[in-house]
Amino acid sequence: MTTSTDKTPPRENDPSPESVATQAREEAEETFDTSKTFADLGLPDDVLKGITESGFVHPTKIQASLIPAALAGRHVLGQAKTGTGKTAAFGLPLLAAIEPGDHFASLILVPTRELAIQVAQEIKDLGAGTPLHVLPVYGGQRITAQAPKLERGPEIVVGTPGRVMDLHERRMLPYDTVRVAVLDEVDRMLDIGFRDDIRKILGGMKQRPQTIFVSATISPEIEKLARSYMRDPVKIVSKEKSLTVARVKQSWINVERWDKRKMLHHLLVHETPELTVVFCRTKRTVDDVTKFLNRKDIAAHAIHGDLIQSQRNKVMERLRGGKLSVLVASDLAARGLDVDGISHVINYDLPEDPEVYVHRIGRTARAGRKGVAWSLVSPDQGDLLTNCEMLANIEIPQQVYEDFVPGTVPADVRAEKELAEKRVQAREASMKRTEAPPVKADDTAAFPGGIVPTKMPARRMQGKVRTRRR
Repeated sequence: MTTSTDKTPPRENDPSPESVATQAREEAEETFDTSKTFADLGLPDDVLKGITESGFVHPTKIQASLIPAALAGRHVLGQAKTGTGKTAAFGLPLLAAIEPGDHFASLILVPTRELAIQVAQEIKDLGAGTPLHVLPVYGGQRITAQAPKLERGPEIVVGTPGRVMDLHERRMLPYDTVRVAVLDEVDRMLDIGFRDDIRKILGGMKQRPQTIFVSATISPEIEKLARSYMRDPVKIVSKEKSLTVARVKQSWINVERWDKRKMLHHLLVHETPELTVVFCRTKRTVDDVTKFLNRKDIAAHAIHGDLIQSQRNKVMERLRGGKLSVLVASDLAARGLDVDGISHVINYDLPEDPEVYVHRIGRTARAGRKGVAWSLVSPDQGDLLTNCEMLANIEIPQQVYEDFVPGTVPADVRAEKELAEKRVQAREASMKRTEAPPVKADDTAAFPGGIVPTKMPARRMQGKVRTRRR
């Protein structure tokens, strides 16, 4: 990978400046609706001020479609690629429609603590020109720290389902004042883990508020369940050809399981990515990989569900502040990271659920930027890779590193293979010993003193023999 400081002269097959400009324009048009500005969407001046200060000019396609529908009071089911601004798509209509003093007018439900903090912060930034208050509430933080802020009656509350229900039971967070209920990452919010919580929360809103449900992936089952909470919803799909943005350069690398850590180190050292998130399937793997990288003098930090909230907050603060270069994460972070500048995503383990792959690589190439996604695939994981390709509707190319030298096969793996081979050989030998030699039609030795059969009998009992059983 060429860095910005390289002085390598262009090769003959390098793209021309014109083709590079054309590609950049096409990639921008994939994400943004360049024919419109935010002022065209019906947003008030105080909201437009926050958008301008945040550096946005044109809305993304999901924003251009969802914002007018939400402002019109419609129930909306929105689906769009990761990194295309879904938070602003539902956050801006809230800032435009809610008046100061409309306490607890909107409730936004999210699956993780990190996402609650990030969604709240993004809406605060977009609403900098308004007097509205946005409050995140989540587990892991003392209720006594959240209670005084709730007493002030924030207009917009962003929370995880467990903490929201806890605060409601303590009569700190009313449901009857909610005019707009939002489910971010609706596929995760309505899966088996959160389904009962969402049913209790939305079921407790007898006034049937306007609902806005968004996600990058929405299965038919989840859509059917989501519609049961909505009135005459409009479905807005802005995913076009694939679920992943073209600005993410995806590839997979064939590597044995025992060489994964070595390959990861090779990528981080030889490719020199700027800010990388490494996704692992288990918390134990996250810790093991983090320790390995630190031993190799690569400053890596871990984040997963077993860390206490204060530790998770410190890691996220360092990440947002640009003070770390490698974050090793469980899938907790696949839907909870919206950080500028993530240049690379590495799937150390391919996920069992292909939808998780889509959310993982969506951590890079946010809001029109470019990004790279590598997947380390062992020889027995071809089916997992195929499932990811089928869901995303793309073909992921293989990348080969000729300078990577594989390690030796571990002794335990070698012993296991030798044992498996011996078992196969023993099974085959046993079958040969017990196998009766074929009987020839003229082999009288096999039937001494009898008639040698040459065909099956004309009539057989077919299991109709009378027995004592009734």
